[in-house]
Amino acid sequence: MLKIKEIKNKKIWETFLHKAGDGFPSFFQTWNWGDVQKKLGNQIIRLGLFDNAKLIGIASVSFIYAKRGTYLHLRHGPVFLDWKKNYVTFFLNFLENIAKKEHASFIRLSPLLSEEKSGKLFPLKKFKNAQIHAMDAEVCWVLSLKESEEDILKNMRKSHRYLIKKSQTSGVIIERTKDVSRMKMFLPLYTKLAHRKHFVAHHGIEEEFDVFSQDNQALLFLAYYEKRLIAGALIDFVDDMAIYRHSASDEQYKHIPAMYLLQWEVIKEAKKRRMSYYNFWGIAPTDNPKHPWRGLSLFKTGFGGERKEFAHAKDDILSVGYWKVYLLEYLTKLRKGY
Repeated sequence: MLKIKEIKNKKIWETFLHKAGDGFPSFFQTWNWGDVQKKLGNQIIRLGLFDNAKLIGIASVSFIYAKRGTYLHLRHGPVFLDWKKNYVTFFLNFLENIAKKEHASFIRLSPLLSEEKSGKLFPLKKFKNAQIHAMDAEVCWVLSLKESEEDILKNMRKSHRYLIKKSQTSGVIIERTKDVSRMKMFLPLYTKLAHRKHFVAHHGIEEEFDVFSQDNQALLFLAYYEKRLIAGALIDFVDDMAIYRHSASDEQYKHIPAMYLLQWEVIKEAKKRRMSYYNFWGIAPTDNPKHPWRGLSLFKTGFGGERKEFAHAKDDILSVGYWKVYLLEYLTKLRKGY
């Protein structure tokens, strides 16, 4: 007999996520990410699907109340041990009832599944591909950390090895810290980068660092040159994976390749923590040389690793109000060009 109830025990949640993720965690379904959302004042609910007494699925559901419309968002979710059609149907029926009570026009979900598997479970006859660009690292670059440091270096692009060495000989110093107050040094760099590159700065970076660092799951890496902060990156360590979440550098010091050395120090830290993978997060979904993520993708892929691709976010349409969101996101996609 299938039953859904709220889960309020962090250990039960994280144990299930570890078991279901098989070493590749659904980052936005972690307990700590839910706590980040709460810290930001957002409403979430953590649901568990049980078959009799056995927990077989979970989903951290965010309630999005935006000017463009109200909807439920399951980032990297739901997560099931076994993706049986009747489990998915039962769970979605439950969510749809919640959504209608909240006057939500749709439910957006993006489980870490292949496009083929996602298409069978969430057919386009009922679901629509979200009109947003590749998000939440649905196309990402992942480096295995199971090899030795020497082999990881050897498998990097030659230019990356050179720039790591150049950064070392130039006198770049890398600091790693769990001190949340140090975020005040990093955020101005990040804000300047957002203005320079014309992207909307992520909201809640300081809160993310605060929550994850309390469980020793986050470090801020800061790069100094001649005692001046010139680059930084927030790295989360979840389950068996290090994740490259946010970074920024000072344009004035672009001739100093500090970020290459910083990434090498992240890799060494992740190996020290016995992580199996380093997820460099999102890369361009295509090899289009004009894609705005092209340069960032070349930087990430140069450290070695492989491309991992998951299905695009799907929308479960519940009312005509959805089409307002669809149109706004479609126009945004056209404006950005990707």
